[in-house]
Amino acid sequence: MKNTKVNWILGGLALLILPLILQSFGNAWVRIADLALLYVLLALGLNIVVGYAGLLDLGYVAFYAVGAYMFGLLASPHLSDNFAAVAAMFPDGLHISLWLVIPLGALIAAFFGALLGAPTLKLRGDYLAIVTLGFGEIIRIFLNNLDHPANLTNGPKGIGQIDSVKIFGLDLGKRLELFGFDINSVTLYYYLFLVLVLFSILICYRLQDSRVGRAWMAIREDEIAAKAMGINTRNMKLLAFAMGASFGGVSGAMFGAFQGFVSPESFSLMESVMIVAMVVLGGIGHIPGVILGAVLLSALPEVLRYVAGPLQAMTDGRLDSAILRQLLIALAMIIIMLLRPRGLWPSPEHGKSLTQKS
Repeated sequence: MKNTKVNWILGGLALLILPLILQSFGNAWVRIADLALLYVLLALGLNIVVGYAGLLDLGYVAFYAVGAYMFGLLASPHLSDNFAAVAAMFPDGLHISLWLVIPLGALIAAFFGALLGAPTLKLRGDYLAIVTLGFGEIIRIFLNNLDHPANLTNGPKGIGQIDSVKIFGLDLGKRLELFGFDINSVTLYYYLFLVLVLFSILICYRLQDSRVGRAWMAIREDEIAAKAMGINTRNMKLLAFAMGASFGGVSGAMFGAFQGFVSPESFSLMESVMIVAMVVLGGIGHIPGVILGAVLLSALPEVLRYVAGPLQAMTDGRLDSAILRQLLIALAMIIIMLLRPRGLWPSPEHGKSLTQKS
Protein backbone atom coordinates (compact mmCIF):
# COMPACT_ATOMS: atom_id res chain seq x y z
CA MET A 1 0.00 0.00 0.00
CA LYS A 2 2.86 2.37 0.92
CA ASN A 3 4.64 1.56 -2.36
CA THR A 4 1.48 2.41 -4.31
CA LYS A 5 1.21 5.81 -2.60
CA VAL A 6 4.90 6.53 -3.25
CA ASN A 7 4.45 5.62 -6.92
CA TRP A 8 1.45 7.94 -7.22
CA ILE A 9 3.37 10.81 -5.60
CA LEU A 10 6.42 10.25 -7.82
CA GLY A 11 4.19 10.04 -10.92
CA GLY A 12 2.45 13.30 -9.96
CA LEU A 13 5.75 15.09 -9.44
CA ALA A 14 7.04 13.80 -12.79
CA LEU A 15 3.95 15.18 -14.57
CA LEU A 16 4.40 18.57 -12.86
CA ILE A 17 8.12 18.83 -13.66
CA LEU A 18 7.90 17.42 -17.22
CA PRO A 19 6.99 20.66 -19.07
CA LEU A 20 9.67 22.63 -17.21
CA ILE A 21 12.28 20.10 -18.38
CA LEU A 22 10.90 20.02 -21.95
CA GLN A 23 10.84 23.82 -22.01
CA SER A 24 14.64 23.87 -21.80
CA PHE A 25 14.79 21.89 -25.09
CA GLY A 26 12.39 24.29 -26.83
CA ASN A 27 8.68 25.13 -26.87
CA ALA A 28 8.04 22.59 -29.65
CA TRP A 29 8.44 19.70 -27.20
CA VAL A 30 6.04 21.25 -24.66
CA ARG A 31 3.59 21.81 -27.52
CA ILE A 32 3.77 18.09 -28.35
CA ALA A 33 2.99 17.30 -24.68
CA ASP A 34 0.03 19.74 -24.78
CA LEU A 35 -1.45 18.13 -27.89
CA ALA A 36 -0.86 14.66 -26.40
CA LEU A 37 -3.00 15.66 -23.38
CA LEU A 38 -5.77 16.88 -25.71
CA TYR A 39 -5.67 13.54 -27.54
CA VAL A 40 -5.85 11.72 -24.19
CA LEU A 41 -9.03 13.70 -23.46
CA LEU A 42 -10.45 12.74 -26.88
CA ALA A 43 -9.48 9.08 -26.48
CA LEU A 44 -11.11 8.91 -23.03
CA GLY A 45 -14.35 10.28 -24.51
CA LEU A 46 -14.31 7.83 -27.42
CA ASN A 47 -13.54 5.00 -25.00
CA ILE A 48 -16.95 5.60 -23.36
CA VAL A 49 -18.67 5.04 -26.72
CA VAL A 50 -16.45 2.28 -28.15
CA GLY A 51 -14.91 0.68 -25.05
CA TYR A 52 -17.82 0.76 -22.59
CA ALA A 53 -20.91 0.66 -24.82
CA GLY A 54 -19.35 -1.18 -27.79
CA LEU A 55 -20.62 1.36 -30.37
CA LEU A 56 -18.09 1.89 -33.17
CA ASP A 57 -17.97 5.66 -33.83
CA LEU A 58 -15.85 6.79 -36.80
CA GLY A 59 -17.17 10.36 -36.77
CA TYR A 60 -15.94 11.35 -33.32
CA VAL A 61 -13.87 14.23 -34.71
CA ALA A 62 -17.18 16.03 -35.46
CA PHE A 63 -17.64 16.76 -31.72
CA TYR A 64 -14.04 17.98 -31.53
CA ALA A 65 -14.86 20.38 -34.39
CA VAL A 66 -18.12 21.54 -32.75
CA GLY A 67 -16.28 22.41 -29.52
CA ALA A 68 -13.47 24.22 -31.35
CA TYR A 69 -15.83 26.30 -33.53
CA MET A 70 -18.09 27.03 -30.58
CA PHE A 71 -15.15 28.59 -28.72
CA GLY A 72 -13.90 30.26 -31.91
CA LEU A 73 -17.24 32.03 -32.42
CA LEU A 74 -17.73 33.00 -28.77
CA ALA A 75 -14.18 34.21 -28.11
CA SER A 76 -13.32 36.14 -31.27
CA PRO A 77 -14.56 39.26 -33.11
CA HIS A 78 -15.82 37.10 -36.01
CA LEU A 79 -19.56 37.32 -35.20
CA SER A 80 -19.39 41.07 -34.47
CA ASP A 81 -17.57 41.71 -37.75
CA ASN A 82 -20.11 39.78 -39.84
CA PHE A 83 -23.45 40.33 -38.12
CA ALA A 84 -24.76 43.83 -37.40
CA ALA A 85 -27.13 42.63 -34.64
CA VAL A 86 -24.27 40.99 -32.73
CA ALA A 87 -22.06 44.06 -33.27
CA ALA A 88 -24.78 46.28 -31.79
CA MET A 89 -24.97 44.15 -28.63
CA PHE A 90 -21.25 43.34 -28.38
CA PRO A 91 -19.25 46.06 -30.19
CA ASP A 92 -15.92 44.62 -28.98
CA GLY A 93 -16.85 41.05 -29.89
CA LEU A 94 -17.89 38.13 -27.70
CA HIS A 95 -15.34 37.20 -25.05
CA ILE A 96 -16.77 34.38 -22.95
CA SER A 97 -15.23 33.28 -19.64
CA LEU A 98 -13.55 29.85 -19.32
CA TRP A 99 -16.05 28.85 -16.60
CA LEU A 100 -18.85 29.16 -19.17
CA VAL A 101 -16.86 27.76 -22.10
CA ILE A 102 -16.14 24.33 -20.60
CA PRO A 103 -19.74 23.42 -19.58
CA LEU A 104 -21.13 25.05 -22.74
CA GLY A 105 -18.73 23.08 -24.95
CA ALA A 106 -19.69 19.87 -23.16
CA LEU A 107 -23.45 20.59 -23.46
CA ILE A 108 -23.41 21.56 -27.16
CA ALA A 109 -21.26 18.54 -28.09
CA ALA A 110 -23.51 16.26 -25.98
CA PHE A 111 -26.55 17.60 -27.89
CA PHE A 112 -24.86 16.76 -31.21
CA GLY A 113 -23.89 13.36 -29.78
CA ALA A 114 -27.52 12.58 -28.95
CA LEU A 115 -28.49 13.92 -32.39
CA LEU A 116 -26.11 11.42 -33.99
CA GLY A 117 -27.21 8.60 -31.69
CA ALA A 118 -30.98 8.99 -32.26
CA PRO A 119 -31.14 7.69 -35.88
CA THR A 120 -28.51 4.97 -35.28
CA LEU A 121 -30.17 3.14 -32.37
CA LYS A 122 -31.09 0.10 -34.46
CA LEU A 123 -27.73 -0.09 -36.24
CA ARG A 124 -24.77 -2.23 -35.18
CA GLY A 125 -21.23 -2.98 -36.24
CA ASP A 126 -20.21 -1.95 -39.76
CA TYR A 127 -23.49 -0.16 -40.48
CA LEU A 128 -23.13 2.03 -37.40
CA ALA A 129 -19.50 2.80 -38.35
CA ILE A 130 -20.58 3.93 -41.85
CA VAL A 131 -23.34 6.23 -40.53
CA THR A 132 -21.06 7.85 -37.91
CA LEU A 133 -18.37 8.24 -40.57
CA GLY A 134 -20.89 10.09 -42.74
CA PHE A 135 -21.89 12.32 -39.81
CA GLY A 136 -18.27 13.36 -39.25
CA GLU A 137 -17.85 14.25 -42.93
CA ILE A 138 -21.16 16.18 -42.99
CA ILE A 139 -20.00 18.40 -40.11
CA ARG A 140 -16.65 19.07 -41.82
CA ILE A 141 -18.37 19.94 -45.13
CA PHE A 142 -20.80 22.27 -43.34
CA LEU A 143 -17.90 24.06 -41.63
CA ASN A 144 -16.21 24.40 -45.01
CA ASN A 145 -19.24 25.91 -46.73
CA LEU A 146 -21.07 27.99 -44.11
CA ASP A 147 -19.41 31.21 -45.26
CA HIS A 148 -22.35 32.26 -47.44
CA PRO A 149 -25.03 33.56 -47.68
CA ALA A 150 -24.29 34.35 -44.00
CA ASN A 151 -20.63 34.09 -42.99
CA LEU A 152 -20.90 31.88 -39.92
CA THR A 153 -17.72 29.76 -40.08
CA ASN A 154 -15.59 31.79 -42.56
CA GLY A 155 -15.38 28.64 -44.73
CA PRO A 156 -11.97 27.14 -45.54
CA LYS A 157 -10.20 30.30 -44.33
CA GLY A 158 -11.12 29.44 -40.73
CA ILE A 159 -11.60 31.67 -37.69
CA GLY A 160 -8.65 33.57 -36.23
CA GLN A 161 -7.99 36.09 -33.45
CA ILE A 162 -9.40 33.68 -30.87
CA ASP A 163 -8.85 34.71 -27.25
CA SER A 164 -6.45 32.81 -25.05
CA VAL A 165 -7.78 31.31 -21.82
CA LYS A 166 -7.85 33.56 -18.76
CA ILE A 167 -8.12 32.09 -15.24
CA PHE A 168 -8.46 34.41 -12.21
CA GLY A 169 -6.84 37.23 -14.17
CA LEU A 170 -3.95 35.04 -15.40
CA ASP A 171 -3.68 35.08 -19.19
CA LEU A 172 -2.39 31.70 -20.36
CA GLY A 173 -1.49 33.22 -23.72
CA LYS A 174 1.31 35.29 -22.13
CA ARG A 175 4.58 34.35 -20.52
CA LEU A 176 4.56 34.28 -16.71
CA GLU A 177 7.52 35.18 -14.53
CA LEU A 178 7.48 33.33 -11.20
CA PHE A 179 10.29 33.67 -8.64
CA GLY A 180 12.62 34.84 -11.40
CA PHE A 181 11.80 31.80 -13.57
CA ASP A 182 10.08 32.25 -16.94
CA ILE A 183 7.12 29.95 -17.63
CA ASN A 184 6.07 29.97 -21.28
CA SER A 185 2.48 30.10 -22.53
CA VAL A 186 2.59 26.49 -23.79
CA THR A 187 3.69 25.34 -20.31
CA LEU A 188 0.76 27.16 -18.67
CA TYR A 189 -1.63 25.45 -21.09
CA TYR A 190 -0.02 22.11 -20.21
CA TYR A 191 -1.10 22.49 -16.57
CA LEU A 192 -4.66 23.46 -17.57
CA PHE A 193 -4.93 20.44 -19.88
CA LEU A 194 -3.45 18.18 -17.19
CA VAL A 195 -6.14 19.26 -14.70
CA LEU A 196 -8.87 18.57 -17.28
CA VAL A 197 -7.39 15.14 -18.11
CA LEU A 198 -7.14 14.15 -14.43
CA PHE A 199 -10.74 15.26 -13.85
CA SER A 200 -11.84 13.26 -16.93
CA ILE A 201 -10.00 10.15 -15.71
CA LEU A 202 -11.82 10.44 -12.38
CA ILE A 203 -15.18 10.72 -14.20
CA CYS A 204 -14.35 7.69 -16.39
CA TYR A 205 -13.43 5.53 -13.37
CA ARG A 206 -16.61 6.57 -11.55
CA LEU A 207 -18.68 5.81 -14.66
CA GLN A 208 -17.00 2.44 -15.13
CA ASP A 209 -18.04 1.21 -11.69
CA SER A 210 -21.50 2.81 -11.72
CA ARG A 211 -24.84 1.24 -12.68
CA VAL A 212 -24.72 3.17 -15.96
CA GLY A 213 -21.24 1.83 -16.76
CA ARG A 214 -22.29 -1.75 -16.03
CA ALA A 215 -25.37 -1.28 -18.23
CA TRP A 216 -23.14 -0.05 -21.09
CA MET A 217 -20.89 -3.09 -20.70
CA ALA A 218 -23.91 -5.40 -20.71
CA ILE A 219 -25.04 -3.83 -23.99
CA ARG A 220 -21.51 -4.25 -25.37
CA GLU A 221 -21.40 -7.96 -24.51
CA ASP A 222 -24.94 -8.86 -25.66
CA GLU A 223 -27.55 -6.23 -26.45
CA ILE A 224 -30.48 -8.69 -26.65
CA ALA A 225 -29.62 -10.22 -23.25
CA ALA A 226 -29.24 -6.71 -21.75
CA LYS A 227 -32.68 -5.77 -23.08
CA ALA A 228 -34.16 -8.98 -21.66
CA MET A 229 -32.70 -8.08 -18.24
CA GLY A 230 -34.66 -4.81 -18.24
CA ILE A 231 -31.95 -2.37 -19.37
CA ASN A 232 -33.34 0.49 -21.43
CA THR A 233 -30.86 0.06 -24.32
CA ARG A 234 -32.18 3.08 -26.25
CA ASN A 235 -31.57 5.56 -23.41
CA MET A 236 -28.24 3.95 -22.47
CA LYS A 237 -26.94 4.21 -26.06
CA LEU A 238 -28.01 7.85 -26.34
CA LEU A 239 -26.36 8.58 -23.00
CA ALA A 240 -23.12 6.92 -24.18
CA PHE A 241 -23.06 9.01 -27.36
CA ALA A 242 -23.82 12.23 -25.45
CA MET A 243 -21.34 11.55 -22.64
CA GLY A 244 -18.54 10.61 -25.03
CA ALA A 245 -19.26 13.63 -27.25
CA SER A 246 -19.06 16.02 -24.28
CA PHE A 247 -15.39 15.09 -23.77
CA GLY A 248 -14.76 15.86 -27.45
CA GLY A 249 -16.48 19.24 -27.11
CA VAL A 250 -14.34 20.31 -24.14
CA SER A 251 -11.18 19.12 -25.90
CA GLY A 252 -12.15 21.03 -29.05
CA ALA A 253 -12.75 24.25 -27.08
CA MET A 254 -9.32 23.93 -25.48
CA PHE A 255 -7.76 23.24 -28.89
CA GLY A 256 -9.32 26.46 -30.25
CA ALA A 257 -7.96 28.50 -27.32
CA PHE A 258 -4.53 26.88 -27.56
CA GLN A 259 -4.14 27.37 -31.33
CA GLY A 260 -5.85 30.76 -31.54
CA PHE A 261 -7.17 29.62 -34.92
CA VAL A 262 -9.53 26.90 -36.16
CA SER A 263 -10.20 25.67 -39.70
CA PRO A 264 -11.95 22.61 -41.21
CA GLU A 265 -8.56 21.11 -42.16
CA SER A 266 -7.92 20.21 -38.51
CA PHE A 267 -10.98 17.92 -38.39
CA SER A 268 -10.45 15.52 -41.26
CA LEU A 269 -11.39 11.83 -41.41
CA MET A 270 -7.76 10.94 -40.61
CA GLU A 271 -8.16 12.55 -37.17
CA SER A 272 -11.15 10.30 -36.39
CA VAL A 273 -9.25 7.23 -37.54
CA MET A 274 -6.25 8.16 -35.36
CA ILE A 275 -8.45 8.62 -32.26
CA VAL A 276 -10.06 5.20 -32.85
CA ALA A 277 -6.56 3.73 -33.34
CA MET A 278 -5.46 5.21 -29.99
CA VAL A 279 -8.30 3.43 -28.19
CA VAL A 280 -7.81 0.12 -30.02
CA LEU A 281 -4.00 0.04 -29.82
CA GLY A 282 -3.96 1.04 -26.16
CA GLY A 283 -6.60 -1.46 -25.07
CA ILE A 284 -10.34 -1.04 -25.60
CA GLY A 285 -12.24 -0.29 -22.41
CA HIS A 286 -9.11 -0.03 -20.22
CA ILE A 287 -8.41 3.55 -19.11
CA PRO A 288 -4.60 3.23 -18.53
CA GLY A 289 -4.27 1.49 -21.91
CA VAL A 290 -6.28 4.19 -23.69
CA ILE A 291 -4.07 6.90 -22.14
CA LEU A 292 -0.93 5.03 -23.21
CA GLY A 293 -2.25 4.59 -26.76
CA ALA A 294 -3.17 8.29 -27.01
CA VAL A 295 0.23 9.50 -25.76
CA LEU A 296 2.19 7.15 -28.03
CA LEU A 297 0.20 7.79 -31.21
CA SER A 298 0.06 11.57 -30.72
CA ALA A 299 3.79 11.87 -29.97
CA LEU A 300 5.02 9.26 -32.48
CA PRO A 301 4.51 11.36 -35.66
CA GLU A 302 6.53 14.21 -34.12
CA VAL A 303 9.35 11.94 -32.96
CA LEU A 304 9.45 10.27 -36.39
CA ARG A 305 10.32 13.64 -37.95
CA TYR A 306 13.88 12.99 -36.75
CA VAL A 307 13.87 9.51 -38.35
CA ALA A 308 12.19 10.45 -41.65
CA GLY A 309 14.82 13.10 -42.46
CA PRO A 310 17.82 10.70 -42.60
CA LEU A 311 15.70 8.09 -44.46
CA GLN A 312 14.76 10.70 -47.04
CA ALA A 313 18.43 11.56 -47.49
CA MET A 314 19.23 7.86 -48.03
CA THR A 315 16.73 7.74 -50.94
CA ASP A 316 18.23 10.94 -52.46
CA GLY A 317 15.00 12.80 -51.71
CA ARG A 318 12.80 10.52 -53.84
CA LEU A 319 10.42 9.84 -50.95
CA ASP A 320 8.68 12.70 -49.17
CA SER A 321 9.36 12.83 -45.42
CA ALA A 322 5.60 13.14 -44.64
CA ILE A 323 4.91 9.94 -46.61
CA LEU A 324 7.76 8.18 -44.80
CA ARG A 325 6.32 9.21 -41.43
CA GLN A 326 2.90 7.80 -42.35
CA LEU A 327 4.57 4.59 -43.56
CA LEU A 328 6.50 4.17 -40.30
CA ILE A 329 3.37 4.86 -38.19
CA ALA A 330 1.41 2.28 -40.21
CA LEU A 331 4.19 -0.30 -39.78
CA ALA A 332 4.33 0.35 -36.03
CA MET A 333 0.54 -0.11 -35.77
CA ILE A 334 0.66 -3.39 -37.76
CA ILE A 335 3.49 -4.76 -35.58
CA ILE A 336 1.65 -3.81 -32.36
CA MET A 337 -1.59 -5.49 -33.48
CA LEU A 338 0.28 -8.65 -34.54
CA LEU A 339 2.21 -8.91 -31.27
CA ARG A 340 -0.52 -7.55 -28.95
CA PRO A 341 -3.93 -8.17 -30.57
CA ARG A 342 -5.81 -7.02 -27.44
CA GLY A 343 -3.79 -3.77 -27.25
CA LEU A 344 -0.64 -2.61 -25.50
CA TRP A 345 -2.29 -2.54 -22.07
CA PRO A 346 -5.53 -4.56 -22.25
CA SER A 347 -8.05 -4.80 -19.45
CA PRO A 348 -7.64 -7.88 -17.23
CA GLU A 349 -9.91 -10.80 -17.98
CA HIS A 350 -13.12 -10.83 -15.94
CA GLY A 351 -12.42 -14.23 -14.41
CA LYS A 352 -8.95 -13.25 -13.22
CA SER A 353 -10.11 -9.96 -11.74
CA LEU A 354 -12.92 -11.70 -9.82
CA THR A 355 -10.48 -14.31 -8.46
CA GLN A 356 -8.11 -11.58 -7.28
CA LYS A 357 -10.92 -9.67 -5.55
CA SER A 358 -12.17 -12.76 -3.72
